[in-house]
Amino acid sequence: MNAAAASPPRRSNLDLPQLRQAYHLMQRIRSFEDLAVEAQKEGLVLGAIHPSIGQEAVAVGVCTQLRKDDLLLSNHRGHGHTLAKGADALAMMRELFGRAGGTCGGKGGSMHIADFEVGMLGANGVVSANIPIAAGAAHAIKLRGEDRIVACFFGDGAINRGPFLEGLNWARVFELPVLFICEDNGFAATTRTSSMTAGRGAAARAEALDIPAQEIDGNDLLAVESAAREAIAAIRKGGGPRLLHCYTYRITGHTAVDPAAYRPDEEVAEWRKADPILRVQGLLREAGVAESDLEELAAAARAELEETYRQAKETPWPEASQAFADVQDVGDPQKEAY
Repeated sequence: MNAAAASPPRRSNLDLPQLRQAYHLMQRIRSFEDLAVEAQKEGLVLGAIHPSIGQEAVAVGVCTQLRKDDLLLSNHRGHGHTLAKGADALAMMRELFGRAGGTCGGKGGSMHIADFEVGMLGANGVVSANIPIAAGAAHAIKLRGEDRIVACFFGDGAINRGPFLEGLNWARVFELPVLFICEDNGFAATTRTSSMTAGRGAAARAEALDIPAQEIDGNDLLAVESAAREAIAAIRKGGGPRLLHCYTYRITGHTAVDPAAYRPDEEVAEWRKADPILRVQGLLREAGVAESDLEELAAAARAELEETYRQAKETPWPEASQAFADVQDVGDPQKEAY
């Protein structure tokens, strides 16, 4: 059976309004990150920017299946996850610019965005450090007898660090309500992960700990949505942790200033053909959505984020008096600790 013959049953079951919303959200994430990269070139962002351009289907596919009161942990490449969880784009852009009104008061920057209002407990600049934090949050949920869950995103490079084993082991031993999502883009910073990873990767390692795991085409929005929906339902019913291993690709370099010369141009060109946004566009076209509607959705997302960019740029710096707000004073460690 060829691909064309196999496709119609899947398309006939499309929830078209939901797919349009997902497409618009993916365009918002793409626009946010395109503009964040431009902001760094303009000198508005002084810290590192790690774009997730090309990985939007994983963020949207998972986070749109979560409830607002569910919790989220992300890594250094977390803009898409945070936006997909419902965080305010203007507050996020202000955070990147270090301005007043940022999600963390302008103190966290790109790698440490958090928004407790939508359950986003924080991105993390330390690779894999968010995994045991997610396990801890899930343990708190279980002790309180709640039906919330925790979603934890990390990259394929993170599975070679100790917190991955520690976090997954703890979650399995105590049957915690946590969904682990490995965004496997094939690179740990600038190194091909395959050259540094023994065995069959994240899913196999999870299964070795008796955690059900599923490998997915992470650029296929519908596949991610389906797998996430099923896993989340099982976890919420008390089924313990689950892991989704999503294969995707970051179109840009590791950071906004990384030219990614370690990758052949032909490889990037091939992955551009599998761009998750283009794939959703194709589904919408085949479902009868007019080209003008697709253009309007994309243009609306871009216009919103350009206005966000403008407002963030014009936002004042935080008051100097706020420099030590939210900072815990534990006293002189020489006096208090010894």
